[in-house]
Amino acid sequence: MDQMPLTKIRRQAASLRQQVLESLREAIVTGKLEPKRRLTERELTQMMSVSRTVVREALRQLEAEGLVDVIPHKGPVVRELRQDEAKDLYRIRAVLEGLAARIFVEQANRETVNRLQKAVQSVVASYEKSDTSQVLSAKTRFYDQLYNGAESETLSSMLSTLHARIWQWRSLGLTHPQRSDTRSHESIKNLKLIMNAIEKGDADTAEKIVREEANQAAAEVMRLLAYNSVDESVDIALS
Repeated sequence: MDQMPLTKIRRQAASLRQQVLESLREAIVTGKLEPKRRLTERELTQMMSVSRTVVREALRQLEAEGLVDVIPHKGPVVRELRQDEAKDLYRIRAVLEGLAARIFVEQANRETVNRLQKAVQSVVASYEKSDTSQVLSAKTRFYDQLYNGAESETLSSMLSTLHARIWQWRSLGLTHPQRSDTRSHESIKNLKLIMNAIEKGDADTAEKIVREEANQAAAEVMRLLAYNSVDESVDIALS
C-alpha cells in the first residue's frame, strides 16, 4: 500500500482530535486520500503521531459526515463518490440555499450585504489565482455569509451538515483533469448576479439564481463522475 499523504500533528492549542479530523478531512476532500482507500488506525496513528483513541474519534466523525464508510471485515475506507448520492444531495442543496437567499434578502441590511459583497470579490480573486484551496475556502465563506445573513439557526445547521457531505464533490469540480473552465466562469457570473439581485432587494431572482448555480454545479459533478466511471471501465478492460 502506498504511504498515506499525511504528516505528524503538532500539539497546539486546538485539540488533537480537531487537528487530526481537519487533516484527514482535507486529505479526503482534495483527493489526496482517494475513494476506497483503507484507513487503518495503526497506519494513521504512526503517520500522525497520535493515539488510536484520537484517530478512532476522528474517523467516527468523518463517518457521520459521510466522508468515510465502515466496511465489515475491512474497516474504515474513504467513501466512494456515487452519482445517485450526488444527485440527491445537490437537489436538496438547491432548495435549501435558495431559501437562504430569499430569507437573506427579506431581512438584509447594509452590513450583511457588504460582507457578502466582499465574499464575492474574494471568490473572484481566488479563481483568478487558479488556487483550488483558495477557491473552496472563498466559496465556503460566501455561503457562510449567505447563511448567517438569513439568521436561521435551523437552516444554517441543515446546510452545514449538507456541505460536509458534498465537500468531495465540490473539490472534484475544481481539481478533476476534465473539469470545465466554462463552469468556473459560469459560477463567477452566477455569484455576481446573485449579489446584484440581493442589492436590488429582489428575493425571487436571488433564490432562482442560487438554485440554478447549485443545479449547474450538480450537472458538472455528474459529468465528471460519469467520466470517472468510463475511465475505470477502460482500465479494467485493459488489465
